[in-house]
Amino acid sequence: MNAAQFYDFCAAHPDLRVELTSTGEIVKMAPAGAETGYRNNEIARQLGNWARRDGRGRVFDSNTEFLLPDGSAMSPDASWVERKRLARLTREQKRKFPPIVPDFVVELTSPSDRLPRVRKKMESWIANGVKLAWLIDADRRTAYTFRPSRQPEKLNAPPKLKGEGPVAGFVLDLAEIWDPDI
Repeated sequence: MNAAQFYDFCAAHPDLRVELTSTGEIVKMAPAGAETGYRNNEIARQLGNWARRDGRGRVFDSNTEFLLPDGSAMSPDASWVERKRLARLTREQKRKFPPIVPDFVVELTSPSDRLPRVRKKMESWIANGVKLAWLIDADRRTAYTFRPSRQPEKLNAPPKLKGEGPVAGFVLDLAEIWDPDI
């Protein structure tokens, strides 16, 4: 499927939540449970609050599908894109799946995820041009930082994650992620 066909497929099946691999495989995404949904929202809220104060970029939630250079279409749990880069997109591109690589992404594992598959997805984000990516495995209280040309960094139970590069100044407080109060 090309990008237009994939968009049309998604529009024709609004009840499905899917991603497209670089080889054209459609991957169904399981809906989030309450705990994961709360955690995802908390991550996006903190990132959004910081981005509003910072003013350099825009935050997107897990419903935003990005068309990537390798032909895949993926949706991170939260992402940030520099405003100057977004300004280059047409209104039509912004209304559909934008053909842009986020500068920063966060993925949060859910009970249905398997760590090797999510790690592979993180590697794909980086290979497509993401400058910084965090993978948060809340059940194991572990976070991984992915950067271009470097091995992932594993952190055990960090209280916070500190942004760098495109999101320098952003600090994600993990207290509500490790122990969600729902």
